[in-house]
Amino acid sequence: VQLQASGGGLVQTGGSLRLSCAVSGTGGSRLDMRWYRQGPGNQRELVASVTFGGSTDYADSVKGRFTVSRDNANNTMYLQMNSLKPEDTARYYCNYYVYWGQGTLVTVSS
Repeated sequence: VQLQASGGGLVQTGGSLRLSCAVSGTGGSRLDMRWYRQGPGNQRELVASVTFGGSTDYADSVKGRFTVSRDNANNTMYLQMNSLKPEDTARYYCNYYVYWGQGTLVTVSS
């Protein structure tokens, strides 16, 4: 299984970014997918998760600002991030079962 995250970058406070995670090699299994992040000096934390059927869950810190979704036909997961804050600055990782992508860096300037 391979995961490739993309879409990170530098954005000002209040701005938006959309992250993508392309997954390959799953063999058709239908497991949950997750976004995690790790900021400077912090532990990796769960940001959002989405089931194969589209049910979602979010960390309290991003509820109402982030939206996770997945396109099962194209084996891709997304994270739409709005109203970004400096504390959202982190490397964002996508996760599928025990597999991880390399992460994509999001930097929010104040």
